[in-house]
Amino acid sequence: MSATPLRIGFIPLVDAAALVVAVDRGFAREEGLDITLVREVSWSNVRDKLNLGLFDAAHLLAPVAIASSLGLGHLKMSTVAPLTLAVNGNAITVSRALHAAIMAEATGEATNPLTTAQALARVVAQRRQRGEEPLTFAMTFPFSTHNYQLRFWMAAGGVDPDNDVKLVVLPPPLMVDSLVGGQVDAFCVGAPWNSVAVDQGVGHILHLMSDLLVRAAEKVLALRLKWATNNPAIVAALVRACRRAALFVETPEHREEVAAILARPDRLDVSPEIILRSLAGRLKVSPDGATRASDRYLLIGRQDASRPEPVQAAWLFAQMVRWGQVRPTREALEVAKAVFRPDLYDTAVGGDRDAAAPAPDDGIGAFTGPAFDVDDVEGYLASVGIRRPFSG
Repeated sequence: MSATPLRIGFIPLVDAAALVVAVDRGFAREEGLDITLVREVSWSNVRDKLNLGLFDAAHLLAPVAIASSLGLGHLKMSTVAPLTLAVNGNAITVSRALHAAIMAEATGEATNPLTTAQALARVVAQRRQRGEEPLTFAMTFPFSTHNYQLRFWMAAGGVDPDNDVKLVVLPPPLMVDSLVGGQVDAFCVGAPWNSVAVDQGVGHILHLMSDLLVRAAEKVLALRLKWATNNPAIVAALVRACRRAALFVETPEHREEVAAILARPDRLDVSPEIILRSLAGRLKVSPDGATRASDRYLLIGRQDASRPEPVQAAWLFAQMVRWGQVRPTREALEVAKAVFRPDLYDTAVGGDRDAAAPAPDDGIGAFTGPAFDVDDVEGYLASVGIRRPFSG
């Protein structure tokens, strides 16, 4: 029996590990799938090719899948995510100069995001008084966890991300070169690019995103709803292959093999040693060799990370509302939540769950502010401070 051919797009990031390993380790082939992985440089390319049917599936930013279903920023295309490829995994990296400025203004523990956000506010105020240009922060896409996480952190310290600093969009592989060239002062991106900046001696990892949020859906396996509906057996096979790969990736004795697979020129094309750090959650955060460890820095398959949770989609929708990207309606919230499909995941894997997986009470676990209330998004947002009205 011949295998089913599929074309799947991905961006060179460690959080594509489950997808890459499913293909390169043969798990997809064992499920009857013949997958061609297509490496792309930008999220808009991945989104557009998925929406147009040039890709059957994609490694995609979770908010992009939601935005596509809502018709935000581009063509409307109902999208589903039957599997989460990664929870957490981002970090904020700042230039050496900005790191020194923030540390000089920090009045508490530097690993506390509120301490650094308030220090950033003082740095911003001083630059304004001196008539200097606003600091420039790069993120990967307007509809991205990176955008929302940067904004969440800044706003907690009183920094208005639309008026006090400049936010720009850059593809992940271009972040480090832009920091080297001085075009940006900081960026938020996924592994391995934060570590690349540290290894080149040009940046400090200021925060892991797991400092800000206990659990944040980062990347999903995205499919067009119509295609998924018409091909349930293929969807189930793809989910099983990726979940098996995710558990393989999370097994410590497999890390060196996984790092070697991901390091290939046609995959991430970076040092296996950098990838190993990301997989282990032990990162060098400073050019002087200082390190930090977090057992939730990047969750690929453990702690039930592969199962898509609608509360995560609802939180991302709330950030879109907060920053004026979408009208806050109940109907739009339900569309956003429906992108994450735990039913498809459970059907594929047989309801196998990790009962010991820790989770914050509200499903998010933000470092500051009220608990997230999935049933009262507007009430939640009424207490968060800085926000933008919808102008569409």
